[in-house]
Amino acid sequence: MSDPLLTDDSTSEMTPEVLAAFSDAWSRHDLEALMSHVTDDCVYGASVGPEPGRTWSGKEQVREGFALMLAFDTGQERHEEGEPLISGTRGAATWSFTGTGPDGAPQVTRGCDIYEFRGGKIARKDAFRKVYQADAPSD
Repeated sequence: MSDPLLTDDSTSEMTPEVLAAFSDAWSRHDLEALMSHVTDDCVYGASVGPEPGRTWSGKEQVREGFALMLAFDTGQERHEEGEPLISGTRGAATWSFTGTGPDGAPQVTRGCDIYEFRGGKIARKDAFRKVYQADAPSD
């Protein structure tokens, strides 16, 4: 079995296995493994922050952004929701976090990542999440 982390950057394409390895690294909070999957000029758009969301550009800044988001999501368990979609240089994956809400009740946060790939690595990761709002309309 070949290691998806050891692919040749110049010729490899993104595969479901490589994207799954990236997702698994995120679930393990393994920053070094995450960084091995991104290009030097990667752009990361977080699902929360002041922009809305916050954007980091370049491998050094993306490392900072990943570390901040991993810390933000500490205490929650990440789950993949279905198979990722990969089409040429673009892809998408859905996920959820399970944890505890501010009131102590169990809470599930759902989201998705939109990707751009280059040379078998992630060149852009733009994350989105559904947000709970106490005063949101209900049935």
